[in-house]
Amino acid sequence: MCNPSKDILKHVIDAHCHPTDSDIPSEIMDNLSITVCAMATHQGDQALVARLARNHPEKVVPCFGYHPWFSHWISVTPGAAPSKNTHYRLLFVGSACETDTAPDSANQEQLQILKRMLPSLPDPVSLEDCMSVLRRNFDSFPQAMLGEVGLDRSVRVPYDYRSEQRKLSPFTIPFEHQLSVLEAQLALAVEMKRNVSFHSVKSQKATIDLLNRLKVKYGESWAQISVDLHSCGLSPETWRDIEKSHANIYISLSTVINGRSPNHRKLISMVSPDRLLVESDIHEIGQCTKRTWDMLCTVAEVRGWHIEEEWDDKHNWKVFVRGGLQNCIGEQ
Repeated sequence: MCNPSKDILKHVIDAHCHPTDSDIPSEIMDNLSITVCAMATHQGDQALVARLARNHPEKVVPCFGYHPWFSHWISVTPGAAPSKNTHYRLLFVGSACETDTAPDSANQEQLQILKRMLPSLPDPVSLEDCMSVLRRNFDSFPQAMLGEVGLDRSVRVPYDYRSEQRKLSPFTIPFEHQLSVLEAQLALAVEMKRNVSFHSVKSQKATIDLLNRLKVKYGESWAQISVDLHSCGLSPETWRDIEKSHANIYISLSTVINGRSPNHRKLISMVSPDRLLVESDIHEIGQCTKRTWDMLCTVAEVRGWHIEEEWDDKHNWKVFVRGGLQNCIGEQ
């Protein structure tokens, strides 16, 4: 089915995309036939996602949150955020003191790199302020999700994020810092019963450990929300272990990320049919429909499924939205 009708497309959900990263022509939104889950990632795009959702409430599921790639912009120190210099020195160099005597050559080099980067880095914002914004957005949008949030061991901080050609610095974002930002957001998601779009790169064991820890910590409250491991890069065997242990965890796959992996077709074949979602993970809204549909067709091909022309209320997205605990109850 190469050219699906609008009657079919209106049932298709792009579980993860970034339309506010690019211009959004009004005519494309007017003609958009699918529903998109629009992700926020940092302080600057939370309001953009909110505006898009207000303008197109029937086509956009807003997702608010702070991505690990931008977690270094957030101060986890209690109280008001420290100065820019203090915050980034502590995060990247390991010392907030400007009067270190005779720093070694490695530290001196790091300090010089940081000095070069500081003008392009934003002033840090406190984690408390980020959580206040997140709470307000959740209050304003009862259907909103938490996203995009997660863990990433591969990320390196660019010298200038806004540069047209981003050159990467040697600095990485400390993993414990990422965890602090992430766990605060997940705590709010549990409190407000919001589903999650989760990013995990080079963090397989840490992600599994976190999911296990959250299950124990929050118990039934954790089970009441659904978590989507977006553009999931886990091995099929690891996914199977997660699936057995966590009734509220799903995966969504994209052609732009998963299509590059030789494992993605095996992963599709091993996922329980009721835990599988599709996405575009693209930043141009005009490509969301085709990218999501292409992934849907790949899933159908691998699983040997016929693409229905009629849907009921039991398809995976609606089950995902209801939350993990309700799904478990429904299966009993």
